[in-house]
Amino acid sequence: MMFILLEETMKPLALFVLLLVVGIGCRQGGDETAGKPIPPGKPHPKGYVASKAAQPLVIDGELTESAWTSAPWTDDFNDIEGDVRPRPRFRTRAKMSWDDTYLYIGADLQEPHVWATLTRRDTVIFIDNDFEVFIDPNGDNHEYYEFEMNALNTVWDLFLPRPYKDKGSAVDGWNINGLQTAVHVRGTINNPADVDSGWSVEIAMPWSVLKQYAHRPAPPQDGDQWRINFSRVEWLHEIAGTSYRKVAGKREDNWVWSPQWVVDMHRPELWGYLQFSSAQPGQATFQPDPAWPVKWALHEVYYAQRTCQDSTKEWAQTLDQLRPWLPPGYTQPEGLTLRPAEGGFVATMPLKLPDGTTRQWHISQDSRLWED
Repeated sequence: MMFILLEETMKPLALFVLLLVVGIGCRQGGDETAGKPIPPGKPHPKGYVASKAAQPLVIDGELTESAWTSAPWTDDFNDIEGDVRPRPRFRTRAKMSWDDTYLYIGADLQEPHVWATLTRRDTVIFIDNDFEVFIDPNGDNHEYYEFEMNALNTVWDLFLPRPYKDKGSAVDGWNINGLQTAVHVRGTINNPADVDSGWSVEIAMPWSVLKQYAHRPAPPQDGDQWRINFSRVEWLHEIAGTSYRKVAGKREDNWVWSPQWVVDMHRPELWGYLQFSSAQPGQATFQPDPAWPVKWALHEVYYAQRTCQDSTKEWAQTLDQLRPWLPPGYTQPEGLTLRPAEGGFVATMPLKLPDGTTRQWHISQDSRLWED
């Protein structure tokens, strides 16, 4: 049985390149979402505490080992745009753990009809239903990792120097060497004659690769936080005889753990927080990022500058010049400044720490975020 797709009947390399460019451009930061502001007033992204596993996990797709059974589930995934869209038709949730060698990720996807077609590594996996992972170790919005897999355990791993909306391009040849993955199907894959209950995935990503662009300890230290998010791509399908086919004219659903508020996974500033713990499961509490209000204030300036630049072809030189493009009712935070810089601008805002010291946070026109 084969799922009816363009990729089945036209195999030349040129078609694959076209799918790669068009597929990425439309779904993940193309013209329709490039620079689109995020609605104001959004809450702190979701957080998760991952406990350290006592022993290495066996990667078989079944989340039955003690490290998994004691680990909490994330919240159920919601639509990528948040509550403004209907809730997902099928439940999705994930778990995380780690040791000195791997970051472990497990997920469960309810699905009455499990199907997949792609079998070649580094093809555009979201042409199928898939599960995706996005990781930005130091939270600067640059140098992050993307990973996708389908129910046939076919994977696509790539590195992004910067988001697509900031003129970034994927390094498709980058691989997570030493990666382990597995899928467990509760039912029969690619068989429309029966009803399945879903599929689960298990992933082990080695720190030896994740540390490449982490700019911080990997494996992490107790209490460290990395930015991470998960996405599930789900296509509407119909049954035609003994085959599945996508419903013509329908776009995919995108269901995520921490909402993105726009149909673009490549907004790392909105990903959730993964907090690493050496304590027993349930003994550590997630600590919200104290810099979150400052980071979000800087991103409001960044998105207003993008709108200003799109409208006038120039960056605003001062906050007064930028005001027409800031959210309605905007109140300027104390200490926020804006100055011209080579290629664009730098916005700066102080963060006062409990010990009385102050750290300066900055953002530039390419969305890079940093402190000093």
